[in-house]
Amino acid sequence: MTHLQAEYTMHALTLTHGDKAETYRQLLPQLAALIADETDLTANLANISAVLKEAFGWLWVGFYRTDGDTLVLGPFQGPLACTRIPHGRGVCGQAWAQGETLVVADVNAHPDHIACSSLSQSEIVVPVFDRHGAVMLVLDVDADQLAVFDDTDAEYLQQLAVLIGEKHG
Repeated sequence: MTHLQAEYTMHALTLTHGDKAETYRQLLPQLAALIADETDLTANLANISAVLKEAFGWLWVGFYRTDGDTLVLGPFQGPLACTRIPHGRGVCGQAWAQGETLVVADVNAHPDHIACSSLSQSEIVVPVFDRHGAVMLVLDVDADQLAVFDDTDAEYLQQLAVLIGEKHG
């Protein structure tokens, strides 16, 4: 294989049927391998979004990056999204302000939820920290059903957030 061919090798996911935790256990090492040799943050976030959406079939998966006192839309998969979210506003802004993962079973009952899509019914937002402990990104995932996300999602998506932060923080 020539150098040019090696650069354009397609990546393929390998997942067997199992529960959600098993899917994450299979997915995380593959995501680590996928981003290992790529130095561009945008490229890695785009691929991570695509992989998560494909693996779990969620409504929306993507990232917002911090820019001053605003979160700005980054790579995502799914319907049209909000472009800017102020610090502390909505689930994404609250997760950023608190520096904690937020799992929301019913977004319609959540105080100050920003409805980017009326199809979104539940959400999880995971902060990604840089090497200095500051939130650099948030991973935002929405589902079109109530109560989709739980402690299992939080645990594994936080592991993914650490991987991203270590690589690009």
